[in-house]
Amino acid sequence: MKLSFDQFAKLHQQDEPLLLANVWDAQSARLFEKLKFKALATSSGAVASTLGYSDGEQMSFDEYLFVVKRILAVTSLPLSVDLEGGYGATADEVVSNIKALSKAGVVGINIEDSTIVDGTRKIFDASVFADKLGQISAGLNLAEIRFFINVRCDAFLLGLPDARKEAIKRLQLYEKQGVHGMFLPCITDIEDIKAAVQSTKLPLNVMCMPALPDFDALRGAGVKRISMGNFVNAFGYNAIEKAANEIIQKKNFSPLF
Repeated sequence: MKLSFDQFAKLHQQDEPLLLANVWDAQSARLFEKLKFKALATSSGAVASTLGYSDGEQMSFDEYLFVVKRILAVTSLPLSVDLEGGYGATADEVVSNIKALSKAGVVGINIEDSTIVDGTRKIFDASVFADKLGQISAGLNLAEIRFFINVRCDAFLLGLPDARKEAIKRLQLYEKQGVHGMFLPCITDIEDIKAAVQSTKLPLNVMCMPALPDFDALRGAGVKRISMGNFVNAFGYNAIEKAANEIIQKKNFSPLF
């Protein structure tokens, strides 16, 4: 039986940060459940790649929902979906998508404050995005749907000037909109992380990066959730490419054994 909203939210209040396994299909979900992870999340980039698309809402929501349902069919772990910008221009469209995810058995989403325009990622005006978050929360409340909304702020991902100050301003604005968690991908400096944790009452999520401190340091800084992003997916396919190239060079299958 999948965890309820309250049980999933409680995983973000443990002393030890919740390590999320980011999955892209049913097979990867089964693998991480076998390894005793407590929760799963999709990586939109990894799912898009699996379907032959670029990241940035290039796949349709219906295609994404099919993959999500296949993941849910093979795992008992709670699943959060990387919904990017929401797969809808309006708050009503995003709420409609969340309703479909909730009906399927999804327990939460990520939604981000930037979008890709003509191949370039740009951050939204903070007040405009905060207003959209408030409308989404109100729509879910009206529908009596309890759903974990993790807000991704891209100040560090985009390398904005004074990213710490900008991120803190946005976290404090967003947390007033009825959401449940904050996510700062590409933050790596431990002092930046501590400052972000101290700036919000909501649990902070960070993501796998080469310079990210180890899990003990992140726990000490107050981080409550750690994501893998699309890096495990990319690592796996790089390993496959390397093995396939060795098969070609050696003219046998020894690289697989």
